[in-house]
Amino acid sequence: MSEEMKTIREMCDTYDVTPRTLRFYEAKELLAPQREGQKRLFTKRDRARLKLILRGKRFGFSLEEIRQLLDMYDMEGQQDAQLRKTYDLAQHRLADMKQQRAELDATILELEEQLKWGANTLASSKKSA
Repeated sequence: MSEEMKTIREMCDTYDVTPRTLRFYEAKELLAPQREGQKRLFTKRDRARLKLILRGKRFGFSLEEIRQLLDMYDMEGQQDAQLRKTYDLAQHRLADMKQQRAELDATILELEEQLKWGANTLASSKKSA
């Protein structure tokens, strides 16, 4: 297969995704591979879009947010608008992630305190037995 086109298997191996994932993104019209009979062939554009989709998912963006950004990318002269929208979404996502981390840190501390209490209680009951 040429460097320009990749099969579904090559895409799966390259990007560590499943065929089902690629078909899902195709069904959601985020990817548009070319067809040769039953075979899907992914272009350089598809590969760039998949990288952006996977990065967006890793950062916690919804598929709809990712779609909006990809649609803006496809429109001529929209690079500034896309960058601005991406920046705004990223700022909000980062704030959400920091809030989630703070909540998780507090929950971890609480659980550690409960485990210490449990360990001390168990140690005390062994000594008195």
